[in-house]
Amino acid sequence: MLTFDHLAIAAESLDEGTAAIEQALGVRLAPGGEHAAMGTHNRLLSLGPGEYLEVIAINPAAPAPGRARWFGLDDFSGATRPQCWIARSDDMPAALAAAPQGTGIPIHFTRGAYEWEMAVPDSGILPFDGLFPALIGWHSQAHPADALPDAGVRLNRLVITHPDAAALRAALDALIHDPRIAVTTGAEPALAVELQTPNGPRLLA
Repeated sequence: MLTFDHLAIAAESLDEGTAAIEQALGVRLAPGGEHAAMGTHNRLLSLGPGEYLEVIAINPAAPAPGRARWFGLDDFSGATRPQCWIARSDDMPAALAAAPQGTGIPIHFTRGAYEWEMAVPDSGILPFDGLFPALIGWHSQAHPADALPDAGVRLNRLVITHPDAAALRAALDALIHDPRIAVTTGAEPALAVELQTPNGPRLLA
């Protein structure tokens, strides 16, 4: 079974994405770090115990990774917006066996006190047009959410829209039960995030 872990908010540049999310939510993001294996970098925001949000972008100062970057970032353009959500597993082989084909192959990462593995598709695009969650398994005692200041932001609802909502819902039902996650039918794939903030509810889409 999976547990919601974090959200990936993509941006064309980290500065642009940070400014957009800070303005939208009315809170400050915390420093993040670099992912050398993927050529990306991020800033972070706590969503409460064990959950967080990252604004992530290609790091122009990093060498190209020699493979597709995660979250479809190689093809990302336009306004800062929710790009992917990430679900935590304590048994990656079992989770991948139950997940749709193309969810990816586990890659090992380390950054400071953090050690984890994430399943990354060869194409960088997750099933269901990127709306199936990326699977992560934490191997370190430390988790990014533990070190972040609590800005009073919480996930209220994650709304996933897809033309084949029934198939996506069935794939998710086999792995995760979280009442905050809703799957709806729509002509275009989309991810919307409803957050509660100290400044009231906010929608990222």
